[in-house]
Amino acid sequence: MTTATHVHDLIGIGLGPFNLGLAALADPIDELDCLFLEGREKFDWHPGMMLDEATLQVPFLADLVTMADPTSRFSFLNFLKQTGRIYPFYIRENFLPHRREYNHYCQWVAERLDSVRFGQQVVSVEHDGETYVVTTASGETHLTRRLVLGTGTSPRVPECAAAAVAENGPALHSADYLTRRDELVSRGSITVVGSGQSAAEVYLDLLSAQPDHDYQLAWLTRSPRFFSMEYTKLTLELTSPEYSAYFQSLPSQKRERLLKSQQSLYKGISGDTIDAIHEALYTRSVGQSGGGVTGTTLLTNTEVRGVTRTEGGYHLALHHVEQEEDYEMETEALVLATGYRAGLPGFLEPIRDRLRLDDQGRYAASATFSVDTADREIWVQNGEEHTHGFVAPDLGMGAYRSSVILAAILGREPYPVEKRVAFQEFGVPDRFRIQPRVSTSSTTAVTESR
Repeated sequence: MTTATHVHDLIGIGLGPFNLGLAALADPIDELDCLFLEGREKFDWHPGMMLDEATLQVPFLADLVTMADPTSRFSFLNFLKQTGRIYPFYIRENFLPHRREYNHYCQWVAERLDSVRFGQQVVSVEHDGETYVVTTASGETHLTRRLVLGTGTSPRVPECAAAAVAENGPALHSADYLTRRDELVSRGSITVVGSGQSAAEVYLDLLSAQPDHDYQLAWLTRSPRFFSMEYTKLTLELTSPEYSAYFQSLPSQKRERLLKSQQSLYKGISGDTIDAIHEALYTRSVGQSGGGVTGTTLLTNTEVRGVTRTEGGYHLALHHVEQEEDYEMETEALVLATGYRAGLPGFLEPIRDRLRLDDQGRYAASATFSVDTADREIWVQNGEEHTHGFVAPDLGMGAYRSSVILAAILGREPYPVEKRVAFQEFGVPDRFRIQPRVSTSSTTAVTESR
């Protein structure tokens, strides 16, 4: 066991794109001594969904640093230049990088940061009265005055399917899709559950592989339709500092309702993916009479209420939401593209009393993303959707959040923090508020008496 004596200004725990971006933006700030710890042996962003054709759903400007510092040496464009790929990217004329290329970019940045340490799984964080003591699985300890939590989210598995996934049979979350794809396509039938981009990408990949493996393929979604991501310009203004501030000002119950109504803004499917699926189905249907395509089934308004292991696979208890009718189907393999959820990692338990949590045990993040009771020691990245809105997981807002965190730590803005970027306004503008009127009733009464 190694006992530390050096005290860092900041330790970041977890190294996804957001904490990696913070590390890159902090790198040129000489007065800030940072350390970033990651349990994995290298940076690898959603490896189970690194499909060849998959792209980001945000433009390349939403890299780790550009929206805070366009001159940074850690920009995506500089990565392309340094790796000899800037002209091919230019000729391609597509603002959306491939997901694999974005992953390569993040690995390139991580390799150039002295503050990053891989293979450092954090198992405990304590406070000794003066500093935070961060202990790793290898027994090393690190001291710091401040923490930034970037542990991200974990796969969300519906309760009715949890036992099936835990058995490690052919039922899995989409996070493990590529690592178990060969096992899936060897089955006689596969069912995909989910309504977002991951579900669509898995279905399209399996649809493309279906002729070579001859399985039945189904796609089920609880949503009333396979809805596309809303991507119009004025809607995109909701990913702005001022909308996030407006969202934070609302009562928690209103925020919860609003998030549910905004799912098409961040949980929908890209129009290109929907078009590719329809084109694949249409091509498959050529030469067939009537509608539909044999060998695949798409069902909306379908809720999975039970998953039971059978000798050949799984029995699914289903419910049609609009028709309010129960029904069932059998499948040999099951892919749950049911999203991710944030939560408090177990290593924070020793300092739980120093965290500011809501009545559901979630981070109660401030406007500057701090989550400690002192409001100046612990910050969170992508764990504040319930307080800040759907911008929490948005890659395009990562550099902005890092700029806010750095400004809170330093007491100055090393990178300008935008206050307003949208043309529209949210809430009631001060200039239109109804002002209280001075009563003239007493004056009138005196006049009348004369």
